[in-house]
Amino acid sequence: MKILAIEASSLVASVAILTDDVITAEYTMNHKITHSQTIMPMLDEIVNRSETELSEVDAIAVSGGPGSFTGLRIGAATGKGLAQALNIPIIHVPTIDAMAYNAYGYCGLVCPIMDARRGQVYTGVFRFSDKMDTVMENCAISIEELMEFLNEKNQPVLFIGDGIPVFQNYISEVAKFGVDFAPAHMNRQRAASVATLAGEYFHLGKTQTAAEHLPEYLRVSQAERERAEKLSGKQE
Repeated sequence: MKILAIEASSLVASVAILTDDVITAEYTMNHKITHSQTIMPMLDEIVNRSETELSEVDAIAVSGGPGSFTGLRIGAATGKGLAQALNIPIIHVPTIDAMAYNAYGYCGLVCPIMDARRGQVYTGVFRFSDKMDTVMENCAISIEELMEFLNEKNQPVLFIGDGIPVFQNYISEVAKFGVDFAPAHMNRQRAASVATLAGEYFHLGKTQTAAEHLPEYLRVSQAERERAEKLSGKQE
C-alpha cells in the first residue's frame, strides 16, 4: 500500500509517502513561500528521489482543514487533480487530528492550537489509549473558552501548533493543570502524520472520490465576514 500525503493548511508545506507502515519519504518547509510554488515541486522531488511511480500510489491523503483558506484550497486542488488523474480515492484527514498524531502516546491530553486570529484558535482535544480518542471535536473557539474547558478536565496537557507563540503566556497564567509545549520537531503540521493517520482510515474504508472532497474551514473567510458586515450596515 502506498499513500501520498499533502499538508498545506498553514505556513508549513509538507508532502510524504507512506509505504505500508513505513514513511519512505517526507519533504517539509516552514517558510514564507506560497504553496502554489512549493507543493508540486516537492511532490516531484520525493516521487523521483524515492523512485516511486505514481501508478503505484493507492490513495491521496489531504490535510483537510481547518487552517489557511488559500492553503487548504491549494492542497485540495492538488489532491483532487492527482486522485482524478490516477483514478484513486482521496483520504480526508482533519488537520487538527493529524497534528495531535504528532504526539502519539503522550500520557495526558493533547491539544493542537492553530492561531485563527481575533483571539480564537482552531483546536480539538485528544487522548491516547490503544488508539487516538477525541475528547473535544475540532472547532474554532476563543482561547478563554478553550482554557475553561481544559481547566475543568484538570489533566496534564501538551499543546501543539502555531498558536503557542501567540497564547503561551496566557495559557501559562490561567492553567490549573500541568502544561507542556511541544518541541520544535513536533509542534507544526507534518505530512508524515497525515499519511500515517490516513493509513488507518484507508483500512477502515474512510475514503472519498475527488469530486466528494471539500476542505473543512470551520468558519467563513475574512472576506466573507467583511462582506456580511457591509451588507448588515447597509440594511441598518
